[in-house]
Amino acid sequence: MTTLTTTPTDLYPSRGATEVRVPRKDPVVWGSPDTPGPIQAAELEGFERDGFLTVDQIITPAEVQVYRRELDRLVGDPAIRADERSIVEPQSGEIRSVFEVHRLSELFANLVHDERVVGRARQILGSDVYVHQSRINVKPGFGASGFYWHSDFETWHAEDGLPNMRTVSVSIALTENYDTNGGLMIMPGSHRTYLGCAGATPKDNYKKSLQMQDAGTPSDEALTEMASEHGIRLFTGAAGSATWFDCNCMHGSGDNITPFPRSNVFIVFNSVENTAVEPFAAPVRRPEFIGARDFTPVR
Repeated sequence: MTTLTTTPTDLYPSRGATEVRVPRKDPVVWGSPDTPGPIQAAELEGFERDGFLTVDQIITPAEVQVYRRELDRLVGDPAIRADERSIVEPQSGEIRSVFEVHRLSELFANLVHDERVVGRARQILGSDVYVHQSRINVKPGFGASGFYWHSDFETWHAEDGLPNMRTVSVSIALTENYDTNGGLMIMPGSHRTYLGCAGATPKDNYKKSLQMQDAGTPSDEALTEMASEHGIRLFTGAAGSATWFDCNCMHGSGDNITPFPRSNVFIVFNSVENTAVEPFAAPVRRPEFIGARDFTPVR
């Protein structure tokens, strides 16, 4: 079922003449402590405080091998490479990401519906959820580029029209995450302050931003202040581990110049009570393979 509502009041202004900071106006954990699911109460408290939680093994080693083979199959398929849902590295021309992977692959669709995954999303968001975005990220060794510091919510609010901070992401490692191969970095606690970036959003900004962020990029001054206040956490872990993080966490990743690839499947769950409206700070919507307009709950 696809529905669309009128644009509500903008609680989180962005893409104006100047950079702005706004205290978070939404809960972090929307579910009650007794909401059933795989997350323990202490873990939810940590997510509330830090904006993220880690799971040492969300899928088994045998499952990792199945999903890794599926990733390799998709990346090696010429039809997938030619699809607009594939994003390539600007320098090497190799595939960087494949979006809407839960619609391209039955295996990844099954992962979205797995209670170990969607059950945690329901606990955090306190409602039924749908997939706002899914993708596989391929970060081979010897030069795969990173992604600059940003808040996902700033983009999803400005360019996709998500009204409130009721969205959570999970990154499931399909290869070992070392401290050297371009892993995810998060500023703990940064999710409590919204940073509205300066500068207008170009039309079809996604064509550039999915390769290298420009619009929606925080200033060096703001990042320095936030890093000084919150510090930076680098995530490592075995294949099969996962990191859940709030949509407003300031995060990024560095280049991978090691020989060791870093690949993952990335799923964004949004509450069915927070469905997308018109963009708050962009001339047009992004394509649906990046920001879904099908709000059917994951069952």
